[in-house]
Amino acid sequence: MATVVHIDVPAEDSERAKKFYAAMFGWKFTLVPEFQYNLFTTTNLDGTPGVAGGLGKRMEPSQRMMNYFGVKSIDAAMEQVKKLGGKVVSEKMPVPGMGYLANCMDTEGNSFGLWEENPKAK
Repeated sequence: MATVVHIDVPAEDSERAKKFYAAMFGWKFTLVPEFQYNLFTTTNLDGTPGVAGGLGKRMEPSQRMMNYFGVKSIDAAMEQVKKLGGKVVSEKMPVPGMGYLANCMDTEGNSFGLWEENPKAK
């Protein structure tokens, strides 16, 4: 069963947003300079590792927080989205050294992402 594997948090002011989420939830950030993107990990209430994510500059005014679901095959998942009446908003894109992502919309207009991890990245 697919689960959320990454949360993407867009921000007008990344430093301000990092301070907010660090104080609110205890998130710790690591800057990935080549992407100007701050990775973070969350912790479940029982102390075990939670969902990973990233925080970066908002690219357009309508960009909102996005959840990415892990899939075995992003190509097969994109076809399934279409078959079920959803839309693929942005086709498969490589994330260098990490995997692939695609942005989609369900039948109700909700945005979500697909994520296929690159097994060589581990």
